[in-house]
Amino acid sequence: MMSIINTSDVEITTFFLVGMPGLEYAHIWISIPICSMYIFAILGNCTILLVIKTEPSLHEPMYYFLSMLAMSDMGLSFSSLPTMWRIFLFNAPEISANACFTQEFFIHGFAAVESSVLLIMSFDRFLAIHSPLRYRSILTPIRVVKIGIVISLKSVLLVLPFPFTLRSLKYCNKSQLSHSYCLHQDVMKLACSDNRIDVIYGFFGVLWVMVDFMLIAVSYFLILKTVLGIASRKEQLKALNTCVSHICAVIIFYLPIINLSIVHRFVRHVSPLFNVLMANVLLLVPPMMNPIVYCVKTRQIRVRVVAKLCQKQM
Repeated sequence: MMSIINTSDVEITTFFLVGMPGLEYAHIWISIPICSMYIFAILGNCTILLVIKTEPSLHEPMYYFLSMLAMSDMGLSFSSLPTMWRIFLFNAPEISANACFTQEFFIHGFAAVESSVLLIMSFDRFLAIHSPLRYRSILTPIRVVKIGIVISLKSVLLVLPFPFTLRSLKYCNKSQLSHSYCLHQDVMKLACSDNRIDVIYGFFGVLWVMVDFMLIAVSYFLILKTVLGIASRKEQLKALNTCVSHICAVIIFYLPIINLSIVHRFVRHVSPLFNVLMANVLLLVPPMMNPIVYCVKTRQIRVRVVAKLCQKQM
């Protein structure tokens, strides 16, 4: 019939996210661990921020940077929370195009902030080990604030073009995304118009994050070189122990990003369930694990958290 509408000419304004492919019947049960992870992440990072704010002895560069890490973790959690809850609790996978572009801006923005904070924290550890006597004179509170502002501006400017380039594309054939939230590389694949600019700029964004990772590796090479120059084995272990929490945070954050980027760009045939699991790990695990790691491995934080809890019980 001539009256049939050609759907390829109809522009799509609503996208559909996915939960756990093949496990839709169990979404309500899957929502329990997911909601628990969000609650632990938010409470854990709020606890870190509260302890650092209320304890004058923790008003040092290392803990200021830890506060920035906690805030970026909370930003990641709150950015993905609305769509994750809608999918797993209410079986509502629809999301408007504008809401999708907004969400991916905040997710990529806070991820960029976290990457930059981890880089600065590696420099902080190098400086504390290499030049302990000059540490506080170099990283003054004013400089820490300036570093925080520069990190935020850099991250915003890096991801600011994402929603605008995506909005300039036309979506007319597919509306099914492959994650439980919107990612730039996922959305641009649905476009039926030329998306070369998005592909190039998306690759540039990933490359920028990888540069952060490589600079972190360089920082730890210099840290290791400095530590090996310390005569006492006890002092060597003590110096390296101050880096354990940060190393764990780096692994927790970058490993899922690297895996997800490789899958998106180079792997053609991969299980949709693996894709979703890896993407969810990227946003759920670091915000939940970082407060736990820093509470367990950083004595100053652990002692004060326990003290706060004991005060509340009394």
